[in-house]
Amino acid sequence: MKTHISRIRNLYTSHFKERKFVFSFLVSFGFLIISLLISFYASIYANAAASNPVTDIILSNIRVYDVDWAFVDGVLVFWILVSIILLNEPKRLPFTLKAIATFVIIRSVFITLTHIAVFPTHDLIPTTGFMSYFISNDDLFFSAHTGLPFLLALIFWDEKYLRYFFIVSSIFFGAIVLLGHYHYSIDVAAAFFITYTIYHIAKKLFPRDLGLFKKGIEPVSRDE
Repeated sequence: MKTHISRIRNLYTSHFKERKFVFSFLVSFGFLIISLLISFYASIYANAAASNPVTDIILSNIRVYDVDWAFVDGVLVFWILVSIILLNEPKRLPFTLKAIATFVIIRSVFITLTHIAVFPTHDLIPTTGFMSYFISNDDLFFSAHTGLPFLLALIFWDEKYLRYFFIVSSIFFGAIVLLGHYHYSIDVAAAFFITYTIYHIAKKLFPRDLGLFKKGIEPVSRDE
């Protein structure tokens, strides 16, 4: 345990001694905050502009299931685990945060384009608590619950166990949003294809951060 803590301390010391890393980290964090603000106001607009629901080949043929525990609390647990994974390796932070922010901004544009209301029968989303600021009814296309875990699977593709964890998480949350009738089936299916494109956009936009993600900075030795 002490060796692990010492290793992480050395990693942070090494990375935060590098001005380029500090600048990139601050930019990525700021970019993420801006993207969340954009998403917040895009969701408000989507909710206000929502028109009528439509039929769906899956939702029209299955009943609603009580899955709000996974839709809200499950997502919270998932992102706590993601935070631990990222904080354990500071080299992962800039590119991952920028890729997530890119995802959030592109999705914000998508949800403002078409104003379909949530399916008539759906599990109720809690309207109180911290997560209520990020989860709403009518920001439908495309599913962030499905897309973001898949984005992380693409980012961590070279790390087998993390790749499998994120792919399984993506499929799990995709099933959850369908069982709760929170999203239409097209929101879930399209999320994989759009997310794949977003990942490659992020690779083109942030090549230096991707290089840092792959290589990292050498940790400071104990003797230094």
